[in-house]
Amino acid sequence: MSRNLRSCRHCCCGSLRPQITSAFRLIMALHADKANDVATASNFKQVVTRHLHLDIDVDFESKRILGQVKLSLDTLADKLESVVLDVHEALEIEGVKIQNKSGTSKDAKFKVVSFAKYGKALVITLPDSFTKGDKFDTVIDFVTSPGPAVCWMDPAQTADKKYPLMYTQGQAILNRSFFPCQDTPMVKAPYSAFVNVADNFTALMSAPRMSRGEKANRNGVKECFFFEQDVPVQVYLVALAVGDFVSAEVGPRSKVWSERSLVDKAQAEFNGEIEKFLQAGEQLFGNYVWTRYDILIMPPSFPFGGMENPCLTFVTPCIVVGDKSLIDVVIHEISHSWFGNLVSIANWGEFWLNEGFTMYAQRRIQDKIYGRPFSALETATGQSLLHSQIDLDGTDHPLTKLRVVIDEGVDPEDTYNETPYEKGFCFVSYLCSLTGDVEKFDDFLKAYVEQFKFKSIVSEDLFDFFFSYFPKLKEEKVDEKRGFEFVKTWLDKPGRPVFTPDLSDKDRLTAEADEVAEIMSDGRRKGSEAKDISGWQTYQIMYFLDILSRNSPLPDGCMQKLAATYPQLAKSQNAEITLRWCEIVIKNDASEHFDNVRNFLKSQGKQKYTKPLYVLMARGTDRARHLGASVFRETRDALHVQVRQYVAEILEEAGILV
Repeated sequence: MSRNLRSCRHCCCGSLRPQITSAFRLIMALHADKANDVATASNFKQVVTRHLHLDIDVDFESKRILGQVKLSLDTLADKLESVVLDVHEALEIEGVKIQNKSGTSKDAKFKVVSFAKYGKALVITLPDSFTKGDKFDTVIDFVTSPGPAVCWMDPAQTADKKYPLMYTQGQAILNRSFFPCQDTPMVKAPYSAFVNVADNFTALMSAPRMSRGEKANRNGVKECFFFEQDVPVQVYLVALAVGDFVSAEVGPRSKVWSERSLVDKAQAEFNGEIEKFLQAGEQLFGNYVWTRYDILIMPPSFPFGGMENPCLTFVTPCIVVGDKSLIDVVIHEISHSWFGNLVSIANWGEFWLNEGFTMYAQRRIQDKIYGRPFSALETATGQSLLHSQIDLDGTDHPLTKLRVVIDEGVDPEDTYNETPYEKGFCFVSYLCSLTGDVEKFDDFLKAYVEQFKFKSIVSEDLFDFFFSYFPKLKEEKVDEKRGFEFVKTWLDKPGRPVFTPDLSDKDRLTAEADEVAEIMSDGRRKGSEAKDISGWQTYQIMYFLDILSRNSPLPDGCMQKLAATYPQLAKSQNAEITLRWCEIVIKNDASEHFDNVRNFLKSQGKQKYTKPLYVLMARGTDRARHLGASVFRETRDALHVQVRQYVAEILEEAGILV
């Protein structure tokens, strides 16, 4: 697994006795209560959403969403005269009404003002002032045109190529272009929604309860979908997809949804697997509160491996390989059910709390199901990605800090990289090592989830709880240990992690890969000396290719030797293997294999795969640079708008004209 569990057990702190009082749970004040979120224009500290309700019509012909959002609000200020919400230039506000608790409704004056490049502020002047404790509803009529959160796909861009498809992507701060809201993870609320679509389409949302034809929407239409999510969620987790979707059962509380051509393959990939993951997560981290865990297989242009929308994870079709070799992506998204969705961050500078804990949780589940050698090897692969990123960015780059300082006007999405995932995982593993026993740390994580569920926190809230649970560690001042200080070194210092768990258990799976990589990297040795790799696990092949990628460009003749000895690498249907093969092709300027790169980039638009390949092409030979420009011209319209923008910036900075 990610860290060596045996060294964690044998830490000198093995005599620790975790203690926590019920009084602590009741009186603990959150540091997050004083935190700011510069990425929101909303006045959420004066008035906060306690429930939101959408009532929308999805119009494929005009590529617009028309509808209404009702925000039920609680007043926190002594005198509230205005409500400020996050919106976007893609939104047109048609009217605002304020309803007080007696049901009286009044029109409200409003204006849209500048805020940042990624959004605007909707300032609503209240017709009556409210005082602390007052409750009222804000009802807003709006129209959504194509924008960063709402992706419209023509039939040619879908898997089946028969019907159009649309989906929303809220993380990090994109849902302000979907509907007016308090677009900050500081605010969590349950939601409900009516979604009216044409007869041939199915609407899906990140909610456990779904019905059609049972309730009428604002216009009296009953043949619409209705959704309810009772668990409070941050607004970026409100997700919608509409398409020609069908479903198949894959477990007692799980379905897989997809376009028709993929459903049988997807069912075979996930059948019986999801429940195993859920049960392992519940054993480790506590009750699964979300009722259902369904999966939606997204179109090839979906830019992420998975998006942890509660009750309905969106996943890339790249993980439907046919051999279950990449379904660990779903373990990661399931782990978000506890870390990120249930216990959340207060602002995007604390993103490591979501992803570092989720990576740790994912690897604990993997350890339970697949064993330590597998999870240790998967961890080594992730750490390799982290170090490759740091090699590219530099050890002094501010985005290699765990806690990122996001200045006003900076889009949190622009800070995305491997650091919160893999460096965050190392910090969580370090905390485990301090406790001296992985099972005790499991118990701590279960208590951590129970303590902070439905809340949004910052790092200091974690530290306070950690030391209340392990008071002896507080007495020993482990957070001030030279070179391992929690804040000074772990959170605020850029560069590589100062602690990496022992991953030697992976050696049982990597010894052969090391040997074969040495042969393939030595120009004096023949390919016939290398062993057959057809029986290797996916992560063994990934590990092997990572070594060759780090050693590239290879000595003369080695690229040809690799291709001739293992022709299956160029033909792989596994996206993780193909990514690494393409990296090696570009680094070695192997133009005879450039079509592998072209075909891979045309087959999918996942950000994790697309950006690094364009970076390599932009930094490569003239032939590689020409390839990058050519492929981007062919694929730009199929890419998610954010990925398209990132690739364009990569090519422009390299002086490549497209």
